Amino acid sequence: MSTTVKSSLSSTDCSGVAAVNLRIYNTLTRKKEPFETVVPGKVGIYLCGPTVYREAHIGHMVGPVIFDTIKRYLAYCGYDVTWVVNITDVDDKLIAESNRRQLPMPQIAEEMTQDYLKNLQSLGVDQIDEMPRATEYMSEIIAFIEQLIAKGFAYESDGDVYFEVGRDAEYGKLSNRTPDSLQGEGGEMAARKRAAGDFALWKKAKEGEPSWPSPWAPGRPGWHIECSAMSRKILGETFDIHGGGLDLMFPHHENEVAQSECCHGKPMVRYWLHNGLMRADAAAGKVGGRGEREKAASAEQADVNTKISRSKGAGGLAELIARQGGERLRFFLLRTHYRSTIVFGDDGLQEAGVALETFYRFFERFERVTGVSFYALSIAKLRSATPANNTTGDLVTEANSRRTAYLEKMDDDFNTGAAISELFELVRTLNRFVDQNHLEDVAQRSADRVAELTAGATILKELAALLGIFQQPLAADRSQDDGVVDQLMQLLIALRAESRQKKDFQMADRIRNGLTEIGITLEDRKDGTGWKREV
Repeated sequence: MSTTVKSSLSSTDCSGVAAVNLRIYNTLTRKKEPFETVVPGKVGIYLCGPTVYREAHIGHMVGPVIFDTIKRYLAYCGYDVTWVVNITDVDDKLIAESNRRQLPMPQIAEEMTQDYLKNLQSLGVDQIDEMPRATEYMSEIIAFIEQLIAKGFAYESDGDVYFEVGRDAEYGKLSNRTPDSLQGEGGEMAARKRAAGDFALWKKAKEGEPSWPSPWAPGRPGWHIECSAMSRKILGETFDIHGGGLDLMFPHHENEVAQSECCHGKPMVRYWLHNGLMRADAAAGKVGGRGEREKAASAEQADVNTKISRSKGAGGLAELIARQGGERLRFFLLRTHYRSTIVFGDDGLQEAGVALETFYRFFERFERVTGVSFYALSIAKLRSATPANNTTGDLVTEANSRRTAYLEKMDDDFNTGAAISELFELVRTLNRFVDQNHLEDVAQRSADRVAELTAGATILKELAALLGIFQQPLAADRSQDDGVVDQLMQLLIALRAESRQKKDFQMADRIRNGLTEIGITLEDRKDGTGWKREV
């Protein structure tokens, strides 16, 4: 049973969901499709999480930031959303790391899981509902494998269990691969399989390896079956959205589809959403450029080949967050459409920082004019909600127009990059309103105009909340010595003012130019001179 969501910005369907013209790109069909949920008014989302054997790197944050935003938007549209992100806490890589560090595998998994969670928190990812760990779902995994064997899609061989790819007539439909093109693992495992492309559902443990009892042999699950079992247990046999990086489409997601659909005889997922990967900007124009893409089988495969990963030297996420701040990193990731490649480097982060300063300066200006913190504004939580006040005027009309354009961008496959452009247009409109109505000048300030500015700023905050930005003052990301710096800056501002009064313009210019050289800009306003750091 499903419901079709129709175009409107104000009406709601019988489930309480705001009726919208939401279309999302489905990797399975390679096209945008209207969003129709399995259960009216409810959305189930599963995102593949990390294998927790090393510290998280910035590439691990791409999917969570994107899907955190997607959940925020769907909830804003009135859906009851359950978002699941799994933790792979048993895997060959974890076993290898356990041996390398001479520590128990569960200890390493817990340590790295906490690192992952801390980094998510720093980037404002707080919408996850459940984070199942593979080791907590062994009974569900074993039951799933038993069903596949009973239905003739899997077989046991010397304690291992394999999925027989040749028995699935639709295998390869997600990644456009055929069973004949598959190359399996070599060594002992190859000798136990019926065909090269058959993949492991259960792996018999070698001596000294972690293991769990099973009907076949003590061992551990294969990677792919973990996600099929956990998603079924939490979201059901068919759910709405499955997400992950483009590099997971094959073999991981392809194998998930095969396992789940052969077991249940029905579609596993309505919509497959794959985010683009991240590559370092040092490779721009070289790796992943036009020539490289022409050599690849597709642009998608080029993305996979050039992604940032631990093997390519990625890391240091905690240090990166400490330097750049979580909000800037989140904003940087959302400036690109989620299906596009993200080019990561200092230039991009610098641009994101400069862009954010446009908003931060407006927030300071808003508080000077209204006496109210931008962060304290009360916003609508639902798309269908009636505005909190009846403020009217040209500014409110234009702000609502920007809101409509913003929502249209988000309805078009969650296009956060295009939506952010509407935020910039809105903040420019707000700044222009302050200038045209001389709101910085207390003598010319009117209550009606301040109310109109507040209404416009409230719309800005409402839309920004959907991206998970501007939720709280930036103090936590600022340097702790700002108090001392501000005192020094006030001294320099006073000295410059004295120089100008004495007509010593050379000294006044020297102070301004010297500050500019070290990244500090002075702003002469009617109520005095302010300062800001350039990012």
